[in-house]
Amino acid sequence: MARFWFCAAGAGFFLVYLVLHSRFCGSPVFREFVFQISWRTEEILYRLDVSWPKNSEYFTGTTFCVAVDSLNGLVYVAQRGDNIQKVLVFTEDGYFLRSWNYTVDTPHGMFAASTQHEQSVWITDVGSGFYGHTIKKYNSFGDLVQVLGTPGKKGTGLNPLQFDNPAELYVEDTGDIYIVDGDGGLNNRLIKLSQDFRMLWLHGENGTEPAKFNIPHSVTLDSAGRVWVADRGNKRIQVFDKDSGEWLGEWNNCFTEEGPSSVRFTPDGNYLIVAQLNLSRLLFVAAPPVGSIGNCTVISSIQLADQVSPHFLDVSGNSGAIYVAEIGAKQVQKYVPLNSYFPSSHS
Repeated sequence: MARFWFCAAGAGFFLVYLVLHSRFCGSPVFREFVFQISWRTEEILYRLDVSWPKNSEYFTGTTFCVAVDSLNGLVYVAQRGDNIQKVLVFTEDGYFLRSWNYTVDTPHGMFAASTQHEQSVWITDVGSGFYGHTIKKYNSFGDLVQVLGTPGKKGTGLNPLQFDNPAELYVEDTGDIYIVDGDGGLNNRLIKLSQDFRMLWLHGENGTEPAKFNIPHSVTLDSAGRVWVADRGNKRIQVFDKDSGEWLGEWNNCFTEEGPSSVRFTPDGNYLIVAQLNLSRLLFVAAPPVGSIGNCTVISSIQLADQVSPHFLDVSGNSGAIYVAEIGAKQVQKYVPLNSYFPSSHS
């Protein structure tokens, strides 16, 4: 019996040592070990829906981005490759509807922005061809509706507006547009445009200081009017007021291993979902209350297989389901929430 208690005490002191060493000495080996231990105690919020999509054979290229049209129950996927259809359209249930390729060069990010009167999707294009370095709006059948930027010409200009490797955008219900421009190109900018494409405010310098960026890769909004930007190269998330553009704070304590690639909120607004590309991991981070940014607190995570590489994700406002575009696995996967956590409501 004495030997048992001696062993138990020794194991306990060893675990305490690992935690303290990880926190104060920064050992990556110990940090990974402790992370695995804490992961087992996390709340399980989502599970993989292995039945989505019904027709995975349509993934014939590298799947870079995904967008959910919750109003019409559609899921858009954009992929890269030669002699393939660049945009695929599925139902949220996983049935393939159609595909198209018109004027799509090298898709990077996308956002579905439908209204009661219009089904549409925006795509950021980082290609070097005639339609490259632009952000384009299409209807659901692939007809080109609007082009932002100077087609085929990268640049830093604001009048006329130019992009260089625009990463992603977010479109509010009001029609206002938030753009992160700079997936490794000339620009490191966060731009807000009005619904008639007038410049409302801009943060646009490379750097590590507040409101400066190093590869701003993803952008989203919460219900409190805050703009959240995945500042991937700086390993942090920066937060701004949507009306004034004022810098409100940043999170960096969750991203010591790798910066965030994609950010979206759950429909109830309680969690920010963050994709980490090279770690092949999704984090569920507690959303802060109105008036406070505080520190990043991970509530749950999903560890994907090695080299799956989740690039962008989007969330259904109807079911709370997460759709993840994986450039390593060359597919989009769907994760569905456990009903006890997320009501089916918009935030």
